[in-house]
Amino acid sequence: MSQTIARIKQKGKHFEIIVDMDKALRFKKGDDSSKDFLEAEVIFTDSKKGMKASESDLNDSFGTLEIQEIAEKITKSGEILTTQEHRDEEKEKKFRQVVDFLMNNSSDPKTGMPLTESRIKSAIEEAGISIKKVPVENQINEIISELSRVIPIRIETKKVKITVPAIHTGRAYEVVNQYKEKENWLSNGDLEIVVNVPSGAIMNFYDKLNSLTHGSIITEEMKDGEKDD
Repeated sequence: MSQTIARIKQKGKHFEIIVDMDKALRFKKGDDSSKDFLEAEVIFTDSKKGMKASESDLNDSFGTLEIQEIAEKITKSGEILTTQEHRDEEKEKKFRQVVDFLMNNSSDPKTGMPLTESRIKSAIEEAGISIKKVPVENQINEIISELSRVIPIRIETKKVKITVPAIHTGRAYEVVNQYKEKENWLSNGDLEIVVNVPSGAIMNFYDKLNSLTHGSIITEEMKDGEKDD
C-alpha cells in the first residue's frame, strides 16, 4: 500500500486528502469497488502542516460536509500525486501495448512479413517517438507516420463508410475524425464519413461510436479498391 495526496482547487481554494494511491487511481478510472481509498477522514488545505479545511469553505466549495462525497469529488476531478516508480510502470505498460499492437497489425510492405518485436522497439527508439498516456488507437496513426521515416511499415486496416445521425455528430466527430479519409455533410445534418481504421482497433472503435450514438450509426465495410459514392 502506498499513501499519497489527491488535491483540487475549487472556487479559488485548495483542498487535499490522504489516499491509498492504487485504490484512488482505480476509483478515478471508474472502479466503484475501490471507494475505500481514503486513508484519513479529513479534508485538508495543507496535509503536511495538518491544516484542516473549515466547514464553511467545504460547504461553499462542494455543497456538502459529507467527507466521503467530497473525497470522491476530489479524486474524480482533481489530481492524484503518483510516485516515480508508478509513472515508470505506466510508461512501460503503454510502450508494451504499442509494441504488441504493431506486432499484431503491421507488416513490411516489401516482404509481407510481420515486423519483429526487436525491430519495432529499435525503430521506435531510432525515430525518437514519445509514447503518450492516451489509448493506443488514439495515437497509432501518428506513431506509424513517425516510424515510416525509419522503416518500411504497413498497417492492416478496414475501410468503413459510416452515417452518423445529426443529433450525435458533435460527440462522435472526435472519434471518427482521427481515421477520416473522406467526409460529406448531408442536407439533413447527418454526417457520412469514410474511415480507415487499423484492424486491431476496429472493435474498440465500434464500441466507442455505438456508446456515443446509442447504437444509431449505420456502417458499411468496404472492400479493397471499392470507391464510395
